[in-house]
Amino acid sequence: MTWRDEINAICAALPGAEKSDPWNGGHDCWKIGGKMFALHEMEPDICVKCPDIETAELLRDTINAERAPYFHRSWVRLPKGTDLKEARHRIHLSYGLIRSGLTKKLQACLPEWEGR
Repeated sequence: MTWRDEINAICAALPGAEKSDPWNGGHDCWKIGGKMFALHEMEPDICVKCPDIETAELLRDTINAERAPYFHRSWVRLPKGTDLKEARHRIHLSYGLIRSGLTKKLQACLPEWEGR
């Protein structure tokens, strides 16, 4: 299984997650409730949201993450080869952040999630 396959499997397992390629360029854009929580670019990297700018900066200093281009500073790009356990944790965190920011009405329509 390739890195991209593993990342896509992690994202696909999240309740209500939907994959699209909005730019028709080979991107795997993962959304919940119409809002992006992860972006697998044409490159083998994955972009995810962090709780805040400080966490994103810490990840850039400690796990070789980069600032995700075209995103707010609270997003990071995790390079291919990032420990899969760490990548899973960051994807789940990003998913939870985006999901919790959806309207209560929309959240009520989504499948339940334990918030792992």
